[in-house]
Amino acid sequence: MKEIKGGVTAAKGFQAASAAAEIKYKGRTDMAMIYSTVPCKAAGTFTTNVVKAAPVKWDQKVVYEQPYAQAVICNSGIANACTGEEGYGYCKETADAAAEILNISPNSVLVASTGVIGMQVPVEKIKNGVKMMAPVLSGEISAGTDAAKAIMTTDTVHKEVAVEIEIGGKTVTIGGMCKGSGMIHPNMCTMLGFVTTDISISKELLMEALKDDVKDTYNMISVDGDTSTNDTVLLLANGMAGNEEITEKNQDYETFKKALNYVNTTLSKKIAGDGEGATALFEVKVIGAATKEEAVILSKSVVTSSLTKAAIYGHDANWGRILCALGYSGVSFDPEKVDLYFESRAGKIKIIENGVSTGYSEEEATRILSEDEVTAIADMKMGDAFATAWGCDLTYDYVKINADYRS
Repeated sequence: MKEIKGGVTAAKGFQAASAAAEIKYKGRTDMAMIYSTVPCKAAGTFTTNVVKAAPVKWDQKVVYEQPYAQAVICNSGIANACTGEEGYGYCKETADAAAEILNISPNSVLVASTGVIGMQVPVEKIKNGVKMMAPVLSGEISAGTDAAKAIMTTDTVHKEVAVEIEIGGKTVTIGGMCKGSGMIHPNMCTMLGFVTTDISISKELLMEALKDDVKDTYNMISVDGDTSTNDTVLLLANGMAGNEEITEKNQDYETFKKALNYVNTTLSKKIAGDGEGATALFEVKVIGAATKEEAVILSKSVVTSSLTKAAIYGHDANWGRILCALGYSGVSFDPEKVDLYFESRAGKIKIIENGVSTGYSEEEATRILSEDEVTAIADMKMGDAFATAWGCDLTYDYVKINADYRS
């Protein structure tokens, strides 16, 4: 596997475009289009929030009921959530507009929205944006990057990644882009993810690969504990790599799953590290757990702890907060067996051993915690299971950003 430059346009046959439709923002692009020159197998995972945005409901019907998809239309600024039948109708109008100009079926058009909840999207501006984007669709890497920038809301950086692998003697490419900075706590964050690949694979295995991978990637990140109404991850495979279609769980399937995991893990970490107001990516590794399920629960309990997140912002090795978060996770363990380490590019330090302080240097710990990527490692000494969760520090700016988000 080799990481290459690009995102959603890296794989063969995929094109992208962006436009400034002025849906909410002025002076920047706010719509993106992804298009495959041939129909794609489509997989998707969606928010578990009972309150689901209109685009989520539309996309679920396309992914679960239609044989293929060929385009994605995404807008930022307004989420089209809690908008009733009118909002759902706007999804259909968007799909119809894209289908007409691209000469494809409206049932093959996926839609996505992100932004303020409760506002109706200006559908005429949406349709105008579709008309602006279709003629400038491009397979260039820059077109994918511009699309990644167009779907940002409170994000401070665009997020994309692409890799190449070899399957059956053919070069297969997987590329993706995402957005997410706040309202991030997926249980499939407001997060949107779009992954494209030219692999040939059955729809059933594509769905299974994505569903399995989400558990260890997007579902292991948290910025603020809020699960959005719009969370969506879409995976499109157009088969243009020319490999023999993967229809069983063989070595080719495992190779694909490994590359998909790399793409989704990279995008997940980019979201966590760009949490609203964040200054550091906070990674929590739990090792030596009795089961994988318990390792997941323990790692997410720490990464979502507001007190721990605040300590990371202050570069404070306040390990009591971590041990406390492990303790209220619901997992039974012996606190007098736990070891805890902090690690970053600046080094690694053992903070507690068998549940008590090692007498570590506070100055060294602060130096390690002052990097923009920080890891806490908790060894539970109960078994061989492990899990990793990603989050960020909690800063003053998080409150500032969300106090006046609508305005």
